[in-house]
Amino acid sequence: MRFEFKPSFDRSIKRLGPIRKEKIKKAVSATINFFELHIKSEGLGLKHLKGQYWEIRATIKDRIIFRFSNDLVEFIIAGTHDEIKIFLKNI
Repeated sequence: MRFEFKPSFDRSIKRLGPIRKEKIKKAVSATINFFELHIKSEGLGLKHLKGQYWEIRATIKDRIIFRFSNDLVEFIIAGTHDEIKIFLKNI
């Protein structure tokens, strides 16, 4: 399994505070563990959205969107529920 962090993902977490960044990192780490070790973390909130797009929950408000195909997981964006809705309207 390969993992890639898109520039849009890096930009989206760059503007977040340190506590939110840490929670995003933990959620990403739990997602990687899920795909590599088949260990599902409690509260991961993995949800299929549409096509190849999936969502995981970092906090009550923060979500992470990734694209999953074959052996590649691409982390695309992190943001609030409203920011994610806007992103999904444009894909």
